[in-house]
Amino acid sequence: MQVTFGIDVSKSTSTVCELIGESKNELTITNNRPGFIQLLHELTAFSKHPQIIFEATGVYSRTLQSFLEDYGYDYVILNPLKAKKEMDMGLRHNKTDKTDAYHLALIQRLYHHPINQLQSQTYKQLNALSRFYDQLTADLVMAKNRLHQALQSTFPEIENLFSSAKGKNYWQIVVRYPHCDLVRREDKKQLINWLMSLKGIAFKHALRTADKLIELAYQAYPVVSCSSIEVEQVQYYAHRSLNLSDQRENLIARMVKLAKSLPNHDLENLESIPGFAQTTAVRVLAELGV
Repeated sequence: MQVTFGIDVSKSTSTVCELIGESKNELTITNNRPGFIQLLHELTAFSKHPQIIFEATGVYSRTLQSFLEDYGYDYVILNPLKAKKEMDMGLRHNKTDKTDAYHLALIQRLYHHPINQLQSQTYKQLNALSRFYDQLTADLVMAKNRLHQALQSTFPEIENLFSSAKGKNYWQIVVRYPHCDLVRREDKKQLINWLMSLKGIAFKHALRTADKLIELAYQAYPVVSCSSIEVEQVQYYAHRSLNLSDQRENLIARMVKLAKSLPNHDLENLESIPGFAQTTAVRVLAELGV
């Protein structure tokens, strides 16, 4: 007899539909250890492992995935958009029951989706690092936007110092000179010497940058004084942008090290594709898995 478990996963609970031949049984479990033990009790009632299907719902479904893998149960995990499309197309005459768990079990009966291939721990770590990288990227975008807003009161012209208002050298300059008056007071020789301490800036580059920075400082008409809270805000968000940028670089370095430990040279193969830099290649690898 064919047994299919459709599981509708939400934040704190999951609805489970056991489709046994033509009959069905439904229950609700909590998404924690007691709930999963209850699910395990239902699964072990069958001598042959049932087919299990559920939708990918981010962190909530990953908890269920981890439980099933720990206990040796194969499963099918569907993209929510694909699941909805199949429900709409395949179950038009069988939607009197509104339970998504039941519908998931039915579409598995109808479409016979292959089970998911288990990822190695290395790929799981790569995927987790890639998600963290996305979060840091979103934080960096927010920090840059807030830095831009704070600079409007102290030294907006500094955003024209380089071709774009971003990058480690730019943020370090903003930390040191968050207000135009600080540039005006600075001795030019000291300014040039400090600029030469930044990565990739030699004397000629430092001289050009100093001249432009001084020119921009004298163009500026600040809204607030050097002692204002806005100056502290500028320094805070410039520091935060620097820190987030460093963290992203560290994550990529960790991902590359992990990827190079894999036996099949996937990273090297992806890097050989024109236009695929190392960062792009390792992040694609993290999303694709095995």
